[in-house]
Amino acid sequence: MTGDLFDITDKVVVITGVAGQLGNVYANCFLSRGSRVVGLDIDVSPQLTETLRLYPDTFHFVIADVRKKKSLEKALAETRSVFSTPSVLINNAAIDSPPDAPPEENGPFEHYPESSWDKTLDVNLKGAFLCCQVFGSEMARSKEGSIINIGSIYGLVSPDQSLYEYRRKRGEVFFKPVAYSASKSGLMNLTRYLAVYWANQNVRVNSLTIAGVLNNQEQSFIDAYTARMPVGRMAEPDEYNGSVLFLASKASAYMTGQNLVVDGGWTAI
Repeated sequence: MTGDLFDITDKVVVITGVAGQLGNVYANCFLSRGSRVVGLDIDVSPQLTETLRLYPDTFHFVIADVRKKKSLEKALAETRSVFSTPSVLINNAAIDSPPDAPPEENGPFEHYPESSWDKTLDVNLKGAFLCCQVFGSEMARSKEGSIINIGSIYGLVSPDQSLYEYRRKRGEVFFKPVAYSASKSGLMNLTRYLAVYWANQNVRVNSLTIAGVLNNQEQSFIDAYTARMPVGRMAEPDEYNGSVLFLASKASAYMTGQNLVVDGGWTAI
């Protein structure tokens, strides 16, 4: 293999959840290295607007809902019309219970709402499944592609509920909910399944397991989290760029069906 192993020039990269913190960081990473990027999300954000301004010719935004196959099929048609057949898919779209979620959503497992389970699994797991069906199938027909499913440490190990003891001490009932963990665990085996299924079509499918990223969290949470983290800090938003570049490029040409863990040592304990 010759040339720059990490060269991604002119690749067509589809990123779901592009309006979020990491989705936008991934988009800028690929755009700055010469890729053409199609970003999917249900709405825009200030950082997304700035990316559109900086890369008007190589960044295209499509309003799409990962939970709806027809929406994704329209996004694929638009991707092919604006650029060409996608060669990289980053399944980044995901939801979790936000800090201001209703109390029952962050309460005890025994009372976790069925509707919250369905909503989270719909985006995090069904969404990735549908994106793979739509964009991955197109890659398989073209005999080229790399699918990167963004996982979480909580897809490998149980959430450490002691991190939220500071909230319970101030009178709140708070537990990290179950649905996010279940969705990210399911993503691991979706990755393995498709890696084997599409191996003969030259479509590689891998997952990237990441840990917590700094994003204006409460200082009490940051203190509890970093005390548990071997490297002693949360990740900066751009610290996963090298991993997604590796998985998207020829540098990982012989890698499929694997889970790359970049977590500051969290799961080593």
